[in-house]
Amino acid sequence: MRMQWDAFLAAVQERGEYPSRREADRAARVVLALLGAHLVGNERAELAAGLPETCALVLLNPLPAAEPLGPERFVRATAAWIEGATEETATWDVGAVLSVVADTAGDDLMRRILLQLPPGYDLLFGRPGMSEPELPPEG
Repeated sequence: MRMQWDAFLAAVQERGEYPSRREADRAARVVLALLGAHLVGNERAELAAGLPETCALVLLNPLPAAEPLGPERFVRATAAWIEGATEETATWDVGAVLSVVADTAGDDLMRRILLQLPPGYDLLFGRPGMSEPELPPEG
């Protein structure tokens, strides 16, 4: 079932400790647009299907990325798109938005998404170690 926009923004606002819904909205739109530029195929479509329609539109209609951005450059790009942001505040914004996205997506989809992204994005999504391959059970 698709998450509702108000619930998504409330979760981002809580995680990011933003004083207003407007700040959560701004962070969500910028981070999702940048994320959408880096995801392709079924994973992007499946993620969009679980997010609120407003988020899905931002995620599915990004400007294409010229090259994949590593996590540090993703944060810098976020800072460049948010007026008055620094790398520190952008790191906070990215973490607030992407952790809510990860909760919405679930572990299976998140593993597939992380396979498309450069190493280190697991930390941005608040899922350290998730991008590492799963080891077979010892037997």
